[in-house]
Amino acid sequence: MQGKPFLLTILFIDAILKDMKAVISSKRLTLRNMSREDFGAVKEMLGDARVMYAWERTFSDAEIYEWIDRRLMGYEKNGMDYMLAINENGVPVGQIGLLKENIDGREYWGIGWILCYRFWHKGYAREGAAACADYAFHALGAAEVIADIRPENSASVAVALSLGMKPSGTFDKIVGDKIMPHTLYVLKRSDWENESQRCKL
Repeated sequence: MQGKPFLLTILFIDAILKDMKAVISSKRLTLRNMSREDFGAVKEMLGDARVMYAWERTFSDAEIYEWIDRRLMGYEKNGMDYMLAINENGVPVGQIGLLKENIDGREYWGIGWILCYRFWHKGYAREGAAACADYAFHALGAAEVIADIRPENSASVAVALSLGMKPSGTFDKIVGDKIMPHTLYVLKRSDWENESQRCKL
């Protein structure tokens, strides 16, 4: 892909429920809005302690349905949120998407990813996050995107750095009933558009 921008296909399809679903496609992944019918796939992530170590707990079935409902509200309010990531074999590998984030009174488009344990270390997180960054810059007109990551989450830190994100301070984030330090990583559109950065994709 040297010398060419990262390619992705952005499709809009009419869902069965008559609302519009944003679909982002990369080489191996399709990101689509999730629904309550995706409970089993979502539970594989949110119910697995290995996946949820950064939250320091797993989710109950009721909490998983609440999680999905919050995603549905995000689609309605912002047009985007965590989406279900489906691989080239039609198998859900995780949740990846763009979320509206408010940090210290400032709004950002944030990129989030949660991968099923069996699909770790296959490059899906970076591929999906890159597709989301490209969508944010070219479809949403964002000037920058962020990721907020716990410092000990070395795998996610590596994904952020591989995208060209740069650390930009720390803040405390309330997760459940706990206050957890996070590092803010920022990727500016100007850096994404830089030829040398695009060639890494």
